Amino acid sequence: MAPRQRRARSRRLAVVAAAVAASAALASGPGFAAGAGVARVADPPAPTPTVPAPPSTAPAPAAPEPAVPAPATTPAAEASPAPTPNESPTQTANQTPTPTETPGASVGASPGATPGASPAQTPAPSASPTKAAAPAFGAYLDYGARGVARIAELSAWLGGSDLRVGHTYLPGDRWQNIEGPAGFLDVWADWRREKDDRMLVLNVPMMERNEEGVSDAEVRRLLRQGADGEFDHHFTALAERLVALKAPDTVIVLGWEMNGITYTHRCGPDPEAWKKYWNRIVTAMRAVPGQEFRFDFTPTRGKDAVAWTECYPGDDTVDIIGMDSYDQPSGLSFDEQVSEPYGLQAHVDFARSHGKPISYPEWGLFRNGDNTEYMRRMIAWMDEHRPLYNTLTDYCPHGVWQCGQNPRSSEVYRSLLSGRTDEPATEPTTPAPSTDPTTPPTTEPTTPPTTDPTGEPPVNCTPMDLGDWVEYWLGGKLCIRLDWWSRNG
Repeated sequence: MAPRQRRARSRRLAVVAAAVAASAALASGPGFAAGAGVARVADPPAPTPTVPAPPSTAPAPAAPEPAVPAPATTPAAEASPAPTPNESPTQTANQTPTPTETPGASVGASPGATPGASPAQTPAPSASPTKAAAPAFGAYLDYGARGVARIAELSAWLGGSDLRVGHTYLPGDRWQNIEGPAGFLDVWADWRREKDDRMLVLNVPMMERNEEGVSDAEVRRLLRQGADGEFDHHFTALAERLVALKAPDTVIVLGWEMNGITYTHRCGPDPEAWKKYWNRIVTAMRAVPGQEFRFDFTPTRGKDAVAWTECYPGDDTVDIIGMDSYDQPSGLSFDEQVSEPYGLQAHVDFARSHGKPISYPEWGLFRNGDNTEYMRRMIAWMDEHRPLYNTLTDYCPHGVWQCGQNPRSSEVYRSLLSGRTDEPATEPTTPAPSTDPTTPPTTEPTTPPTTDPTGEPPVNCTPMDLGDWVEYWLGGKLCIRLDWWSRNG
């Protein structure tokens, strides 16, 4: 081997060794987890190591994950481990299932959501020349690098619509991950910096063990500790990391769905302590030089365990008033979702009275199935009330692109949002036909996947959990056979 080749090989080995060392903390502990809200489904599943797919290919199907890891309910199966956007597994009012997850997660936007088979796709109708510019929108597509890659793929499916919002969640299992796991936020920060008008939305748990069913008495004790400043340093560390990554204007969805029963960061056990704790966190993060964060106070729609207005910490520390709003519970019409106590109209009115913009960090289908009326009317509601941003939770049962169980709602979503950009369209925009490689496949790939779609390791092979960042650079998981010494191996 020539000296130059030896040096190059040494550099590659050094990069891998550094990556393994950087992820040692993540690999040694429990998997990523996150949470969500009311009779809720879980939040997005914990970040599952993924390899970014080139934008020209459809998202690789992910192994179905348990319902989003939510305090009480999971999104896609009402019991998924990943965090689901609008609800936590334990939620009772506005539950939202979570995508398939990896270690730990919950409705409302679970990290490990597994893309389901897409509905049979037909070309979306051409965008109307008079269609107005859409409010900034996007979708929760996956926790890590795969989620970033899918933004371009979803945009292509929508005929080139400008998806300006990227949405992910921090794990809520332990403090070191709430500070921002090494390497986890990098790919999101890179995406954000590519265009000035992009927005990075980051759900941040207020407590570790956020989806572990911690008792009300323990939550009360922890909230009072937080109100006394015992956890400030963790949020200072997160703020410093985001500033160092040149993502100082990240929208922080702090302690989402606090009015439910799913998360350890819930408000109900002690609203006064919760508000003081929120104010301490915001004050600590705003004290970091270079920060430009906006803090989004986001309950789940409806009253849930406690009226969300009782948890509002004050105008000085809130920049945006959001709401996670899934199509639930069963039988509730959209008009009732609007008019119910603490519902969509109450949210808009409350934000207006406080002079704050609104947002919908998590929304999507749920208890009422493939409901085209909900899909049409929720999009029309947002067009009318112009939230600062909205992100659809795109995994089963909530989604329309990565979930094949909602074909009719998928057609509605695609037809209404195809071709939307910052400026009103002046010419009809024809989306790519369904045969376009960027359209998610409607059938299973003919080439067998390199890994079992269920997420099970090959027989006699033990996968090494090196963390999302390391596996991104290695191109996938490392799998070691433990029977290599066997004569029959």
